[in-house]
Amino acid sequence: MPSSFTNKRTNLYIFLSAVFLTNALIAEIIGVKIFSVETLFGTKPAQIHLFGNFILDFNLTAGAVIWPFVFITSDIINEYFGKAGVRRISFLTAGFVGFSFLIIYAVTILPPAQFWLDVNAKDSVGNPININNAFQMIFRQGLGIIIGSLTAFLIGQILDVYIFHSLRKITGNRKIWLRATGSTLVSQLVDSFVVLGIAFYIFGNWSLTQVLAVGIINYIYKATSAIVLTPVLYVAHYFIDRYLGKEHAEELANESAMSSFM
Repeated sequence: MPSSFTNKRTNLYIFLSAVFLTNALIAEIIGVKIFSVETLFGTKPAQIHLFGNFILDFNLTAGAVIWPFVFITSDIINEYFGKAGVRRISFLTAGFVGFSFLIIYAVTILPPAQFWLDVNAKDSVGNPININNAFQMIFRQGLGIIIGSLTAFLIGQILDVYIFHSLRKITGNRKIWLRATGSTLVSQLVDSFVVLGIAFYIFGNWSLTQVLAVGIINYIYKATSAIVLTPVLYVAHYFIDRYLGKEHAEELANESAMSSFM
């Protein structure tokens, strides 16, 4: 292969990996906030009755907003760099996320400076606050949530890679939407329940009914996002074809497919 193409291929993998890692890390950190979808759109709470008397509204973690872009980036890496490319960045990302949580935990136990507490002793309307306590509450996440999140992430990624290339055996280079969206729909079905089961059933005090109910709501969002954002895949492929050259882009995709089938 020409050296210019080799450089472009390397730069593309670095760029896609950086996007993947950044979005995954941000999603993990901001995931502590829960927001109401109904309030966001000015509608009444859904009040969905699931499994008897359990009532559920559309409340999601803030991290869910950005996770669909992690799925899309993963599928693009899968398309051009195969199983090895996705697994490499997935394990690296899990390692960096774990490292980030260790650093965050260490920072939260540092003794606060008195002037920092004094300057931030009140909010914008004069209500007293404990800024150090607020900092800890926002940035710390329970051990169960961290373990559940990382476990679900890795299982989801491995499953996504397997299904993506299983579908590619059937579709060849056609129907990008089918293998990308199909692999995401299946992998995120597992991911949605694994993270909740570990974080709140095994390590927490949720009932199995709560895990199933909240998991269904989370999956509805992820599945809808995967379908709605499908056109983004084609936009990404268009720009990659222009960057690498259509012939080289197809060559790279075929190479990744062949290596994944071996």
